[in-house]
Amino acid sequence: MAIASLLGPHDVSTTLNYYAPVGDEPPYRYIYGTPLGKPEHNLGDDPRPVVVHDARGREDEFKLDVHGFQFEKYVSAEKQFVDEEAIKTGYYKEIEELLKKVAGGKRVFIFDHTIRRHHEKDGTLPRDQQRGPVERVHIDQTYEASVKRVRQLLGDDADRLLQSRVRLINVWRPIGNPVFHKPLAVSDWRYLDEGTDLVPVKYIYPNREGATFSVRYNPAHRWWYLAQQTPDEVTLIKCYDSETDRARLTPHTAFWDQTSPKDAPHRQSIEVRAFVFDEE
Repeated sequence: MAIASLLGPHDVSTTLNYYAPVGDEPPYRYIYGTPLGKPEHNLGDDPRPVVVHDARGREDEFKLDVHGFQFEKYVSAEKQFVDEEAIKTGYYKEIEELLKKVAGGKRVFIFDHTIRRHHEKDGTLPRDQQRGPVERVHIDQTYEASVKRVRQLLGDDADRLLQSRVRLINVWRPIGNPVFHKPLAVSDWRYLDEGTDLVPVKYIYPNREGATFSVRYNPAHRWWYLAQQTPDEVTLIKCYDSETDRARLTPHTAFWDQTSPKDAPHRQSIEVRAFVFDEE
């Protein structure tokens, strides 16, 4: 498929799913099983029309500490992302080097990754392996959950590392082909109202609890994406920053582009989550 159209801007009018409350209980989601008779979550949808602006040709304008996201051309030796061991050794090392270079961190701790591919909902795969694009505006961790996760993962080192700057950054990359269906949209931090837009959602795992942010609609939000992003390009998404005088996070979501060619391949992607510390 020709990629010549990469060169032209392609803003998209679409609908994004924001947060709407359901019932009186604080927002929650059960991960890997729910108590008998209890819904998996109480998160409603508030679909809103928005324009997602195309950053193609303007990639260098966007910075993690200003906008909360950043685009980088960063070719990987890994292409298929089917070998878990190769991902955790070779690819993790590439991402560690990228984050040290771009974010200036002295220590990078990668704690997980998610691969998203299209799966037919025909019952052939367990539900926890059907990881498609998330079509809901969210941030992966709350501020408090990010600090708690550092303590869970770094043990005795946590107190010392938390004395310096800590960031949680996701590195998102397409796999196999440019993204035509359900691309990734990121929202400019400067147009977010922290006090009213962010909604903590308790994530309940079998052995622990975490929390993410859902996001209320705000007409001031300004959305961006990289049209037909290729496997040689990554989007860096800030999900937490302990410094409060700069962008601390960015809402993000997959979205529907009705102008995408119907016969284009389905989206495949990998996101790697890493803490970036200013201390070794």
